[in-house]
Amino acid sequence: MQRTALAMFFLCLLAAGVPAVAQQPAAPAGQSQKTIIVSAEGLADPNAPQYARDKGIMIDELRRDARRQAVEKAVGVYVDSQTLVQNYTMISDRVLTRADGLIKQVIKESDPWLGDDGFMHMLLKAEVYVSGVEEALKSMSRDQRVALIRERGDPRISVAIFAADADRASTTAPRRSQIAENILKERIQTFGYRVWSEEHADKLRVELMARSQLEGQTDVTLSVSQQRASDFSILGEAKFKTLTARLPASGITVSKYVLTSWTVACVDNATGQEIYFNNKVPTGRSWNDEDVATRDIGQLIGAEFSRDLFEKHLSAPSRIFQLQLMGLPDYDAGELMRKELMGLRPVLNVDFRNFDAAGMSLFEVDFTGGRNAFARLINETMVRPLNAKLGDRSFRLVSARGDLVRVNYSANDANDLADRLVKLPPSSLAAASPERIRAIAQSETAMEAVKKVNPEGVAAASGKAPTPASDTVRAIKNF
Repeated sequence: MQRTALAMFFLCLLAAGVPAVAQQPAAPAGQSQKTIIVSAEGLADPNAPQYARDKGIMIDELRRDARRQAVEKAVGVYVDSQTLVQNYTMISDRVLTRADGLIKQVIKESDPWLGDDGFMHMLLKAEVYVSGVEEALKSMSRDQRVALIRERGDPRISVAIFAADADRASTTAPRRSQIAENILKERIQTFGYRVWSEEHADKLRVELMARSQLEGQTDVTLSVSQQRASDFSILGEAKFKTLTARLPASGITVSKYVLTSWTVACVDNATGQEIYFNNKVPTGRSWNDEDVATRDIGQLIGAEFSRDLFEKHLSAPSRIFQLQLMGLPDYDAGELMRKELMGLRPVLNVDFRNFDAAGMSLFEVDFTGGRNAFARLINETMVRPLNAKLGDRSFRLVSARGDLVRVNYSANDANDLADRLVKLPPSSLAAASPERIRAIAQSETAMEAVKKVNPEGVAAASGKAPTPASDTVRAIKNF
């Protein structure tokens, strides 16, 4: 009866022309226009006492929560999930409460609906000022003396520079130029980055794989085979032409080495993306000595790279990867899975690309988070919350390499996945902080529902001591 009454109220509310998208604020004075697009899900407890007399208040709060979640995801661009949960109250007071001022525009907003899980839901897509979020976090870090913003990483960079004979390039293989490479390595080290040897790393990888295969350690073999030697690879080639002339007076033959062209590219080995490439055809550059020529080539290529180039790529707000999900029983389950992923904190946006009940269904996920320990990050922030919602381990991370993640779904009755996704609380609450749980679940009914997916969070929200970690994986994870 209550569900019917609420449904009728929302229909009347929409018919009355309540604006779905409020007038958007202008960009804050002096703030740069750097923004990101974020999709988020707002939640509200329809059984909360303050909504009993005026359901319009509930819709307003639902919309505010959706906006706060959009800004919280923007915070996730700079702060990892564990740090955000640990400092949730401070971040909420200093950043999330300013949601309206940090949102440039709301692109679209769903109608509110009462879910079978007992919560009110609203989906929202917004453009958020990330520059304002970053400045607020930096200010908090200074004032509170806490390290909130994640490190940009310490990338490993490999170098390979080849020298080729322009006249015999089609018949003679180019040779490595150690002189040019060492000059470029010195340049990279001035950035404070590590220079990595692909050859020695490959040799060690082959030795470890052979040893683990002999000892029957399949997991070790698979893990070692997937390791990357370096994070970035710089590849370059210079083509020289040798010009000779015989001096008439002395009869001495002299040689000059003329640079005809050179190319350079930098590849992100995690994704295969070329983050930089260039080629030049210089004129008037010649040398009397080949070693001096290759040394200067190393300097020319080194001048193409700066610390800002790598930091800009390392600090990109997000990365897009392809999620291949095996085992979805029907298309509706795929659409509900998209909504489930959209609610997770590190996921900015999700597209449901392809469906195959007999094979892999494909999602394109715009994901925040660091480059380090990517597989662990996916497991902790995506797979674990989904399993917490369903109360089992039906989702299993198979692999996470580069821009491709594979997850398998397997359950005793896979056909009831859509029903379980609808009736159980959102998986985003499985990783919610106690403060957010208290803000959302304001009735005993809602608190009991959240307890199904996050018993520790509910215990902390209720002022009870959470159950201490007892398993090995949790102890290691928290170390």
